[in-house]
Amino acid sequence: MLKLGEKGAILQRDKQTYAIAPHIPCGVVTPQLLRTIADVAEKFEAQAIKITGATRVAIVGLKEKDIDAAWNELQLEKGAAVGLCVRSVRACPGTTFCRLGKQDALGIGMQLDKKYHSLLLPGKFKMAVSGCHLSCAESWVRDIGLIGQKEGWQMVIGGNVGAAPRIAQELAVELDDKQVLEAVEKTVQCYREVANKGERLGKTIDRLGLKPFIEALS
Repeated sequence: MLKLGEKGAILQRDKQTYAIAPHIPCGVVTPQLLRTIADVAEKFEAQAIKITGATRVAIVGLKEKDIDAAWNELQLEKGAAVGLCVRSVRACPGTTFCRLGKQDALGIGMQLDKKYHSLLLPGKFKMAVSGCHLSCAESWVRDIGLIGQKEGWQMVIGGNVGAAPRIAQELAVELDDKQVLEAVEKTVQCYREVANKGERLGKTIDRLGLKPFIEALS
């Protein structure tokens, strides 16, 4: 039998009800998806529907007995909201919609999400893709952040928010789409090889410096 965490259920403050958050790649929804989530929330008498900081739509306040049935009705992948893995990738509208976009944030974000979402790693791992220097996806406070510039992608690593917030450090600049995807892959692999269990990428950099990651890209 699966544990509640494996079912994507998170115990709430009242210690009686749970929240579930379907995976929504880069926060892009359709009218039908929103209707489905609303219908499930209504059917199982959820207390609230909450848009999360990770651009998921959480159904909050479900009874434990209804969790399996709610997932069955949704027919959606569970969002990786807990555990030592890659969480949902954040991405701004980029050149798809935004007049300020310099690079295709949604396109790259979707590729990263498809490849890395829920991938097990030594520690919690977050990625964000911003289409311009305004960094609306908060790329500077993610383990890997991509920022669109006129000349190409700027890649920063080691940022995070939380109890010990940390601003990311620049790893590479002027990368095209192919190069930035390759750089992300090499960085993730390097982190997997050198990080201690439970250690965020920023902590790994504090311990070892940027050198292993710079060498990984060479």
